[in-house]
Amino acid sequence: MIDNGMIYFARKGSETGLGDKICLYPSMANRHGFICGATGTGKTVTLKVLAESFSNMGVPVFVSDVKGDVAGLSKSGADSEKMQERIQRFEIADSFSYKNFPVTIYDVFAEKGIPLRTTVSEMGPQLLSTVLELTDTQSAVLSVVFKIADDQQMLLYDTKDIKAMLQYVADHSSEFEMEYGRIATQSVTAIIRAIVALESEGGDKFFGEPAININDFFSLNMDGQGMINILDAESLINSPRLYSTFMLYLLSELFEVLPEVGDLEKPKMVFFFDEAHLLFNNASKALLDKIEQVVKLIRSKGVSIFFVTQNPADIPDGVMAQLGNKIEHALRAYTPADQKALRAAAAAFRENPEFDTVELLQNLGTGEAIVSVLDEKGIPTIAEHAYILPPQSLMAAISDAERDALVKGSLLYHKYGQMIDSDSAYEFMQRLKAQEDKEAEKVEALKEEEKLAAKKEKERAKSTERIMKNTSGQIGREVGRVVGQAVLGKKGRTLGGQIGAEIGRNLMGTILKK
Repeated sequence: MIDNGMIYFARKGSETGLGDKICLYPSMANRHGFICGATGTGKTVTLKVLAESFSNMGVPVFVSDVKGDVAGLSKSGADSEKMQERIQRFEIADSFSYKNFPVTIYDVFAEKGIPLRTTVSEMGPQLLSTVLELTDTQSAVLSVVFKIADDQQMLLYDTKDIKAMLQYVADHSSEFEMEYGRIATQSVTAIIRAIVALESEGGDKFFGEPAININDFFSLNMDGQGMINILDAESLINSPRLYSTFMLYLLSELFEVLPEVGDLEKPKMVFFFDEAHLLFNNASKALLDKIEQVVKLIRSKGVSIFFVTQNPADIPDGVMAQLGNKIEHALRAYTPADQKALRAAAAAFRENPEFDTVELLQNLGTGEAIVSVLDEKGIPTIAEHAYILPPQSLMAAISDAERDALVKGSLLYHKYGQMIDSDSAYEFMQRLKAQEDKEAEKVEALKEEEKLAAKKEKERAKSTERIMKNTSGQIGREVGRVVGQAVLGKKGRTLGGQIGAEIGRNLMGTILKK
């Protein structure tokens, strides 16, 4: 809810009832924050209350939804006895009303939302190398391949394109070596394997056309409410590398596209990354460094980031240090490791002498939290025991039919719904290969013709030799008969013919060899 220009999202708790309002200064929202807590403690409700408030202020929101219930923001809340109790308890009956909010649902897999894609070229070699966890040598090779593609005006849209380009460069490495340096075949093979691994998680659906236009996330509805862009991540969380790929790309793209604006009265956009541990689990150091860098710098572009996860220990220290607004729901500590993490979570708050933060964190009820936000000077407030307001939208998930109608009723569905396979590097390589195959067939056919001609010439020569030998033998036979008959008479005719034929054939053979 909005109260005097601030985001009113909770009330202080005490033994006698609810106390003062707890509000978030919009000007301090881009100092980032987190919403943590064990399963079932109310994190999603807190997320919805904040998202509704930002939307009402005209600030677009982006939410990754891993459970499928955030889409309830698109529908007005349902009244109930329990809701009425909460409304009366918070004393908001005069200002509270059930309402829906403008929502656009996306899905990388194009199954439960508008397809979300980007092109390989737009992601670029550096970010792609980070996501693929390439070595320095492999990253350098990938950068060279991108450079060759640019120089030869080959378009890299999808994974087919980059794999075809890599194979093309490997096959023609000797031609490129003088201008671009040596390109190791082993590195190319390793990069292709990494791309295939990403494809197996759905990367072939994420890379393609039409690519998402970041500006579409910044739309407002007719009432001036900010669009709440929801990424359906129910399936995506099963592909952690692709999930990290998308999130990192989105933040990096925003950082590249948006101008420097410094500190604003309110953010230009707010991101909520639900189940944020999936972004960091098993991430390489290079990937973590990149995320930390983006989180540090993107606030100057007017973008606010809230990480939503079960335990603050899920968030790396370098990133946690950038998060000024903290909402901590109940934590469970059943093991020594859990207890250590609990104490660390409590130590992140400025101590409130009215309660033991460690003890309270273990005993918070659903909808309760320990909260610390930045005041108007950017100083963290002391920890407060807080009760979160109820959302105005539906708490539950919407039906599949309602979701489908919402998705297909969006103008963006008609813009991004159908994937396009444009003429790009892969198609060029196919044509080039077909041309090379055709040329190879011509060369092979010419060789066959030459072999056939040589064979015929050899057979003709053998035939000629045979005829000449036979002719020489016949002539020698006739001469021998005459000579034999003259010397030996009738008996010498036969013997002279045999000797003459042999001499004739041998003589002709000697001549032909010369």
